[in-house]
Amino acid sequence: MLANISRMKTTALLAACCFTTGQAASKAEYSSHALDATNVLNDIWYDPSTGLWQDLWWQSASMIASLANFASLDRGNYFPMVNDIFETTLANAMSAGIAGSYDTFFNDYYDDEGWWAMGWIRVYDLTGDAKYLDTARKIFTDMQTGEDATCGGHWWSKKKDANVAIANEQYMAVAASLANRIPAQKSMYADIATGSYDWFMGSGLINGDNTVTDHLNLATCEPEGNVWSYNQGVIIGACLELNRLTSDGKYLDTASRIAHGAIDHLTGPKGILTDFASEAPMDITSAQFKGVFARNLRQLHSVAPDAAYVSFLQNNADTLWIQARQSDGQIGPEWAGPYIDATAPSQSSALDCLVAAAAVS
Repeated sequence: MLANISRMKTTALLAACCFTTGQAASKAEYSSHALDATNVLNDIWYDPSTGLWQDLWWQSASMIASLANFASLDRGNYFPMVNDIFETTLANAMSAGIAGSYDTFFNDYYDDEGWWAMGWIRVYDLTGDAKYLDTARKIFTDMQTGEDATCGGHWWSKKKDANVAIANEQYMAVAASLANRIPAQKSMYADIATGSYDWFMGSGLINGDNTVTDHLNLATCEPEGNVWSYNQGVIIGACLELNRLTSDGKYLDTASRIAHGAIDHLTGPKGILTDFASEAPMDITSAQFKGVFARNLRQLHSVAPDAAYVSFLQNNADTLWIQARQSDGQIGPEWAGPYIDATAPSQSSALDCLVAAAAVS
């Protein structure tokens, strides 16, 4: 405990220096901040008996991806901290009673399944352990039952009552990811991924601001609803997997357009990422969103470097560390501040941004 307190004091002083001088922190400093945020996330909210954070379902799947990305910063030092969590969550989350009667990572919502599939793929990339990839493959097999959506594309839930951007983005992303990792079934997964992309591009969900609208009206098949930061992130990640799969530059072009659209239209006066549609105080669902964009923007920069991405991620990481964090290390959901009550989603979302800033610095 004393070591943790000492570390928090040190990193807070470093961040205060960088913030007041207007200079971004170094890679080492962002990594130290990410380590601190990870410790707080797991110490306060992780329950090994369920394998979940704060008894949350899809958000915990997203946090699995957050920890895998964190460990990739310094595998030698950080991997031992999180590997037990991966093993525990894989073993215990399915029987936690969250997913209903399925006793699996399947449930009634295809987007929930998509978060788990993407999370286990990230863990597979980090560990090379085939059981995680096999789990994602099995999840995707169930996701395939949602292909017959009104207006085309993929259903949001097994109730077949909504056609939303996030479920279609995830279907595309998971299919492309599996195509890149399971050579024996590459063709089948590739056909699904490229077909999903073609449908998405013709759906109207990408608006004139180069941002993604939430869903389609089932009566008119016209796009409607809010623009959320996580929708921008997941489509970027899907395009990166498609680019890796096909080497077709159109996928990077789409990812870049959406990245710049989000930076232009989902930021406040000081360039801080904001979900403007979220009501104050931000709820536990939307508190997860911003980190999804940050971690996929980091991946886009690794493939198609852009100085705008670096300054954006550093600015957001510097600001949230000073404006949204309290002395015990908890980080609230409003990165521009002021601090409001933190949750596991707000902590992990901030972690994503800190990891991304470290990776691009």
